[in-house]
Amino acid sequence: MSKVIILGASNAVSTQESENTHFAIVGNERVVLIDSPDNTIVRLERVGVDFNDLTDIIATHFHPDHVSGIPLLLMDMWLMGRQKPLNIYGLSYTLERIEGMMGFYNWSRWPDFFPVIFHHLPVAEMTLALDCADFTVRTSPVRHMIPNIGLRIEFKDSQKIMAYSCDTKPCAEVVRLSAGANVLLHEATGEEAGHSSAKQAGEIAAQAEVGKLYLIHYATGKYAKGDLIEEARSTFPGEIELAKDFMVLDF
Repeated sequence: MSKVIILGASNAVSTQESENTHFAIVGNERVVLIDSPDNTIVRLERVGVDFNDLTDIIATHFHPDHVSGIPLLLMDMWLMGRQKPLNIYGLSYTLERIEGMMGFYNWSRWPDFFPVIFHHLPVAEMTLALDCADFTVRTSPVRHMIPNIGLRIEFKDSQKIMAYSCDTKPCAEVVRLSAGANVLLHEATGEEAGHSSAKQAGEIAAQAEVGKLYLIHYATGKYAKGDLIEEARSTFPGEIELAKDFMVLDF
């Protein structure tokens, strides 16, 4: 059975209670990491996922709370003897900057580095990014401060669907991306530039007619404020839950 493991649920300001938002999609054939803001190997080890089982990374957008951990992740895997290829997917805007960031570390001169293959995705709705025996991952542009993508994951065994808004203001693209999904993972940073509130996340969930709404990328620890579930409930009548670090969603 495939599953999604939440490795972090906080917004850009992480706390002792919660790391920046990122998660892993775990199947029998592939393990896909969605963003890497920190020392991801440690997070993966905590949930029983070996770093060598990681097959793919999808980098949603080039903000530090989403991709600043990628250089450390690549270096640690290299130092720990990885030899298997690793695929990294993202918009050209994002991948060009990740490669530039790695260039500052002069990674081309690190000896015997394992193969890293960059897959440039078009800025188009429902782009097929990855297809394997366990699941299909499609991407759509969303509306943030810089180019960014949300995800739609279709799990083949269960025929269930999970959508992920990533960082975005409310937009029709996310409604279409998550239409009829069993689960919508939607950010709830607040009603500010390039982001959504819990109430707005509920509105998107209602328009898309999803089965369950998980709120993610919200203020945590001492920065938390208000009752996000009650806020979302004012616009979405379905089941609502806060995503938490190390939560496992079975599909």
